[in-house]
This record gives sequence, C-alpha cells and structure tokens, in this order.
Amino acid sequence: MMDQSKIDTLRAQNVTPRSHLIDGKPVTASSGGLMDVLSPINGQILTSVAKGTAADMDTAIASARAAFEDRRWAGQPPAERKKVMMKWADLIEANALELAVLGVRDNGTEIGMAIKAEPGSAAGTIRYYAEALDKIYGEIAPTSDDVLGMIHKEPVGVVGAIIPWNFPLMIGAWKLGPALAMGNSVVLKPSETASLSLLRMAELALEAGLPPGVFNIVFGEGAVVGEAMGLSMDVDTLVFTGSGATGRRLMEYSARSNMKRVYLELGGKSPNIVFADAPNLDEAAKVAAAGIFRNSGQVCVAGSRLLVEASIHDNFVAAVAKATRAMRVGDPLDLNTHIGAVNSETQLLQNLDFVKTAQSEGGEIVTGGDRILADTGGYYMEPTIVTGVTPQATLSRKEVFGPVLGVTPFETDDEAICIANSTDYGLAGAVWTSNLSRAHKMIRAVRTGVMHVNTYGGADGTVPLGGVGQSGNGSDKSLHAIDKYIDLKTAWIKL
Repeated sequence: MMDQSKIDTLRAQNVTPRSHLIDGKPVTASSGGLMDVLSPINGQILTSVAKGTAADMDTAIASARAAFEDRRWAGQPPAERKKVMMKWADLIEANALELAVLGVRDNGTEIGMAIKAEPGSAAGTIRYYAEALDKIYGEIAPTSDDVLGMIHKEPVGVVGAIIPWNFPLMIGAWKLGPALAMGNSVVLKPSETASLSLLRMAELALEAGLPPGVFNIVFGEGAVVGEAMGLSMDVDTLVFTGSGATGRRLMEYSARSNMKRVYLELGGKSPNIVFADAPNLDEAAKVAAAGIFRNSGQVCVAGSRLLVEASIHDNFVAAVAKATRAMRVGDPLDLNTHIGAVNSETQLLQNLDFVKTAQSEGGEIVTGGDRILADTGGYYMEPTIVTGVTPQATLSRKEVFGPVLGVTPFETDDEAICIANSTDYGLAGAVWTSNLSRAHKMIRAVRTGVMHVNTYGGADGTVPLGGVGQSGNGSDKSLHAIDKYIDLKTAWIKL
C-alpha cells in the first residue's frame, strides 16, 4: 500500500534541468536552448529540459546506428539480452514510487492510477518481452529434398519512437520492450509536456547493463526533432502514438525520405454500448464513468461515447451521473483523489470548447462542464456528461481527449451498430448484455481493434492493441507487436 508521507517527500524534491541522453551520456542541446516543464498540478515551472534541434536528433540517430552496426546489443546471445531486460524490469519496480510521482508531477495523472499504469505496467511489459525473446524461432520451409529454405527473423535496425504525454512509461514500454528484445537500437522522442519519467527509465536501463547508444532520448518540439526523425534516412522503422494530424505528417516524411515503415496508434472515439439486458446495470454505470473519466479522460481507449438502449436511457444516465459525482477531482498526488489534472492549459481550454460546441448543437449537460480549482493554478475540469448527442454531432465524431462523455440513445441492435460505426475511428468499444448471441454479433459488427464484453478496459499484455480506420495500423502489446521490429530474411540453399 502506498504511503502518503512518502509521496509528499518525493513531491517536495527539486527536479534539476534535464539533458538529452545520447550514447549513454547527458548531452545538452546544440543550441543551448531549454524548454520549461510546467506541472499541471499547480501551473508552476517544475524544471526544464533540453530544447532539441534537428542536429541533436541526427546525433542520436547516428549513435543508435553505430550501436546497431557494431552489434553491441544485437550480437549478444538472446539469453544475455534477456538478463539485462529482466534486471531493467526489476529496477523499474524497485523505483516505482519515484517514477510514478515524477510522472504525476509532469502530466497530472492521479497517483492511484499512475502507480499501476506507469511503472507497474512498464515493468510487466519489459519482463514479458524479455521472457519472449529467446522463444522467437525462425522457420524451415516445406521444399523438395535438394533444397533447404530457411526464414530468419532479424532486427530491423534503428527504431524511432514518438511517445505521448498521457501514459509515457506504459506506452513507451509497449514500443521499447519488443524493439529492444529483438536486438534493435532505439531513439525516443518524448512529448514536450511529459518526458521526465521516460528519461529516468532510460537511466535505469543503462544501470541494468543496456549498452550505451542502444537507447537514446532527445527532447524537443515535434515540429523540429520529430520532423528530423521522420525525415531521417537512417531510421528504419518509426512508431508513434498520438494525433491523426501528426500521424499523417509522419507518413509524408517517410515518403519523402527512405520509405521507412511507419506504425501509428491515433486514438479513438470508442462506443460503450449498454443494452437493457446487461447483467448488472449498476456495475455498468460505475464502469462507464471510470471508463471515460479516469486520468481526466486522457486515455486513447476511453469510452467517450455512451450508447444506451432507449428503454433504460434516463435511469441509466442518472446512475452514471451518480457514480460520476462520487469521483473526487483534485491534487493527483493525494491518495484520496480519483481524477487528477488535465495535462496542460491548452488541453483544458480545448475540452471546454468541446462542451460549448456540444451545447450549441443541442446537447444538454447533466453534470459538470466547467473548469474547477482554478485557485490552485492547476488545470482541473469537472467530469462532464452531455445527453442528446446525435451521431452527427461534433461530440460524436471528434476526439476530445478530456473528461467529456456524450450520450446517445438507440432502439435496436442494428441502430446501435450503425451509430457505433459512424466515426472515422476504430480503436476500442464495449457491449453490455446477457445475450451471448448479441455479444458475438456486436464483437463482429463493430469495427474496432478491441471489443470488451460486460467490462471496459483491463486487457493485459497478452492481447494486441491496434486500431482500424483512422485509429492507425499495426499493434502494440502481445507477441504480435514483435512483427513491427523484425525483418524476414529468406535463405535458399541448394543441397
């Protein structure tokens, strides 16, 4: 169990300015520039990080390339790579509270969620791929007796990873785990608004024995260092989690450079579909509230569209509102807080604009809708429920990435499917029903990468997370994620 006094002690520690991590060493920005890091808890400057340049990114990529070509990591036996990654996971666990508190100060996630979703998840992910790496076999092809056909699985080389601010350790580990397990070198660009815990995790990797140059971090603006990564002729694979607009630019950069493979996870507008025959409507209401409002709605798979069978609509919305009002918004480093801060003032203002737009389009606010705790200087918003949201409304079609839930009634199974599929996204969804046939019908019919039944969230690392439509391509998590980080090489041998 976490101790509030330990959290408060870590909160009080000064955070010194941070430099890039290149070739195993701290490296200042070539321009000498720094970026302020604002804490969403109070809006105050927490520290600063290097303001990277394109030259800095090129230096990091060159370091990763050199590390890959001399095989200081890729050439180690799988059993040795496994030992390093297992020790890394152990160090993440041993420093979990430090990592979690540092991350919360940086991005505002409530500590109760952060401790599990960030260092807890990251350690589990690194350990999962460490356990898997010496169990990935090549293949022997079925051939005639005078030929031996072999299929080798080889690392792609240099992987560029761009990580968002909402769960930097968790999502970072989803990329780093399989990439490093397969012997690749990595250059990682954190978000401008959440980078500190990722740097600390990288330092722990070096402590565990990861060779210098195998894992590099470059801070900076996406339009500068992210573009340099995307345009590099020496990055072989690029992985990204974030907005669709940025994802499109990265694909353009690939076309303009070396045609590097680009794998994108671009968020969603996920439908949470509740039928009158749900096995436990009270439980469904509580889970629906948590499924959108935890981490202030800043979750890629958040159930931001609630589709409710018309016969139970009013009562169910009332139950969701009751569960929502019981959730305490406040200081994310307070163990009694259920919902923390919005990541930035920019994001907060965008969220509020979505609420105004929803009202102008006929939506009715059931609860929430305003900024709160402004006297703290931090970025806090009431969890907000809006009813009367049509499938054509902005709130049904655009990703808010904030604590705003739109509610839409439906009459029939087919109407629910039609509404669920009426966006460009397809990342996650859920159906609540006691009818097994209906559940399977919904799983097949709703176009999405993950479909929950009588729950929302909780899928672990054994299953993939990937989107369809404009939610992206490729998968994070599970053994399927490894495919992004290997090349298949055929050996055709005449006997």
